[in-house]
Amino acid sequence: MFSSISNLPEFLLFFLMAAALVAAYLLVYTLVTAHNELALIRQNVVAAALALGLSLVGFALPLSSAVVYAKSVADLAIWGVVAMVVQLAAYGMVRVIIPNLSKRIAAGELSAAIFLGAISLAAGIINAAAMTF
Repeated sequence: MFSSISNLPEFLLFFLMAAALVAAYLLVYTLVTAHNELALIRQNVVAAALALGLSLVGFALPLSSAVVYAKSVADLAIWGVVAMVVQLAAYGMVRVIIPNLSKRIAAGELSAAIFLGAISLAAGIINAAAMTF
């Protein structure tokens, strides 16, 4: 029975690193975007919640692969940053395709939010698959 929890310290270390990376991602992503997701979510703008939520899932997918395959906490941190960069690049790509993206999300337009979310998920899925190192 005790052997099953012998890896608890390592689990906690990896879990806390992943949680810190999620917090860092949310901070960086909300600073990079041209709209204030959290303020919009507080105002009940569903488009902002949808775009941010799907972006977060798009980040969590490759992060979970990094947790599985990382050899160390430093390795996890490096691949977590790679996942973050990919998600930020996905956001940048959508901004090129839809130049008024932030204005549309702030106005509550779901089509822009769903497209951004879909691109974020696609990037995350592909990124997660590529992280089988």
